[in-house]
Amino acid sequence: LENIALWHERDISHSSVERVIFPDSFLLVDFMLSEMTAIVSNMRVYSKQMMANIHKTRGLVFSQRLLVSLIEKGMARFDAYSIVQKLAMKVWENEANDLLTLASKDPQIKKRLTPRELKNIFDLKPYLKYINAIYKKALV
Repeated sequence: LENIALWHERDISHSSVERVIFPDSFLLVDFMLSEMTAIVSNMRVYSKQMMANIHKTRGLVFSQRLLVSLIEKGMARFDAYSIVQKLAMKVWENEANDLLTLASKDPQIKKRLTPRELKNIFDLKPYLKYINAIYKKALV
């Protein structure tokens, strides 16, 4: 559509570009698929290092789930966002802090979430829930 010079009008002056763009697009997709196939087939997964990286975030990877859970429990989105953001900044500023500990101590969070609910929010299992389906789609 960007190749059309005038609205509702068309002339042959731009057709040469169309004769080039379609074959080039297919060549580009073929190249992308070849490159990605090589990357995936030679990829090494270091699961211990992946878990170490997740733990280095000190729970910050769960901030979205915490935010959504607070909203589902009736807290206004702006208020929930402010609380989670404040706690996340405390985690960034002090390596001794982790988000679960700070959330467990926050009075507004404690009003809405039980300790068990908080523990479930900071669980990796929901993130891995569809892993088999994803692998199946990828034919791995």
